[in-house]
Amino acid sequence: WVAAGEVAARPSLPSARYQATEEELPEARTLHADSMPGVLGGLALELGARVPSRLVTSAKSWLCHGAVDRRAAILPWGAPAEVPKISPVDASASYLAHVRGAWDAEHPRHPLSDQEVVLTVPASFDEAARALTLAAAKLAGLPKVRLVEEPLAAFYRFLGEHRSDLDAALGEVKLVVVVDCGGGTTDLTLIRVERRESGPRMTRIAVGDHLMLGGDNMDLALAKRCEAQLSPERPLSALRFAQLVHECRTAKERLLSADAPEQLAVTVLGSGSKLIGASLSARLVRDEVRAGVLDGFFPEVTRDSRPARRAGGLMELGLPYAADAAVTRHLTAFLARHEELAQEAVGEGVPLPDAVLFNGGVFRSALLRDRVTTTLEALRGAPVRALPHDEPDLAVALGAVAYGLARRGVGLRVGGGSARSYFLALPKDTKPGADANAPAEAICLLPRGSEEGEEIALRGKQFSLKLGRPVRFHLLSSTADVRHVSVGERVLLDDPERYTSLPPIAAVLDAPGERSSPSANGADTEVPVELVTALTEVGTLEMSCVRTEDARARWKLEFQIRGQDDAQLAALHVGQLHPRFAEATARVREVYGKAKDSADVQSKDVKRLRADLEKILGPREGWDTPLLRELFGALFAGVKNRRRSADHERVWFNLVG
Repeated sequence: WVAAGEVAARPSLPSARYQATEEELPEARTLHADSMPGVLGGLALELGARVPSRLVTSAKSWLCHGAVDRRAAILPWGAPAEVPKISPVDASASYLAHVRGAWDAEHPRHPLSDQEVVLTVPASFDEAARALTLAAAKLAGLPKVRLVEEPLAAFYRFLGEHRSDLDAALGEVKLVVVVDCGGGTTDLTLIRVERRESGPRMTRIAVGDHLMLGGDNMDLALAKRCEAQLSPERPLSALRFAQLVHECRTAKERLLSADAPEQLAVTVLGSGSKLIGASLSARLVRDEVRAGVLDGFFPEVTRDSRPARRAGGLMELGLPYAADAAVTRHLTAFLARHEELAQEAVGEGVPLPDAVLFNGGVFRSALLRDRVTTTLEALRGAPVRALPHDEPDLAVALGAVAYGLARRGVGLRVGGGSARSYFLALPKDTKPGADANAPAEAICLLPRGSEEGEEIALRGKQFSLKLGRPVRFHLLSSTADVRHVSVGERVLLDDPERYTSLPPIAAVLDAPGERSSPSANGADTEVPVELVTALTEVGTLEMSCVRTEDARARWKLEFQIRGQDDAQLAALHVGQLHPRFAEATARVREVYGKAKDSADVQSKDVKRLRADLEKILGPREGWDTPLLRELFGALFAGVKNRRRSADHERVWFNLVG
């Protein structure tokens, strides 16, 4: 929607949602009948500028805000009670559902749900945010999803653009830093370039931590400056300030461009009968805006410069922005943190990147690109190559396509595996004589660089697990230079800035087929287990407890991502999956899988599905909740194929209840 009653094609869909009432815009629910109700895109921004209390934005930033329940209806943040609210997950799902509906309308014979879809996420997304992104995709009807980090996607776009002249585009580059500064976040990534006889080899060696800092912060800073001119006596109302931010965003983009005018007027409309008379205007001067953005967000720095530490950053619209707004100081801290890896990449030279790739709408401005490039050159004491790159607004989406093609052997593949190492925090030693001030320890579960699908067991570290009793796992991740840490190695948690706490895992692990409880004689059932982790094909961490005596006995654990504190955290019951579960799901796929896999299935085979599952898994009344949940997932994957026949549909509904 670009205007009321007007639908048009655009290269991209703004991530904005307006909670319109049916009286206000009755046609809001008719664009795609199966998409979630609400006005999305360009019209949402226009309507939201007038009524900001109904506008949902920054859903992606909310997905990684661990202090709130991201599945709860909390957006628009701070809206009055009469405004219907939506969760960050559902808001994200509504954007994806809209894209799916638009695709299906254009390609009815090839629905998007049948395609493999690549979704891009910030490199700094933690496990909870990645899991929630996948949940949003499922809600939107996209079951085949793969995640790729946005800076990496931008680099794939560069590789795709210069497939025929890559040597000329790269020159003698050995280390590339991708600086991705979008509207809400800034992402930093290091990519090593090696030249071998078989051709260049690219490896992603480091990613930055989550940094909620971008163009939105610049707009807010300009709006605060204008507010002092427009209303020196008191702050503007929320409505007018939201309009002012929108006007400042437009003015900023003009004033940072090469053909910028000397100044621009910023006008905030009034309300009521005296609309014109109540309007307020301020003027933004080009040189002042440029100086403010450069000095405030991209100041000149030295190699020792570090972000300022304060209690917290600007809390605008409920989101915790970075305490220090200087992108270049965060950049120097990132490079210093990974100096050892950089040294290995460049050899004898200065351990700093010799090339930079820009991405994100902020870097449409040559002024800002030049400032970052000259900053890197000053740090390095030598020229830094700015890699040629076009279409910054579409680079990540086009790069996601290049990534998907590279997975099929079309184009270069960037290696690197997991961008983080994962650790299990160990309890402190409380024995008499133990040093109470000694730093806590953690044990490495999955080292950085682990490849997708590679299952890693914590060998030689056996745990005694009590079934039926609550257990808690405190996991940490690190993007810092812990390259030499191997599986099972202990590390000291002496530098809290190197480690990020993941959502906790709290669970009651049940015995097969039932919820366990302490036995009648007071003794709990204990089993020896090993911890097994893996980086899944979609880029998320998976963790299981595997019984040492029988590897088929396995409990898959899940992160708690509802924003609860320790007092509220409830332990989930996690049952051991049936050892023949894979066989059962294969039988489901035979009936409800792709047409080519189900071509030889007869009507009698469909009718016998439940009986066959009971032969594999035991009587239906004995299927426990974890098994039911996983089996439902297998059945729901074939939801569209249930209509192949009346028998298909009857059996499907019978099994899913």
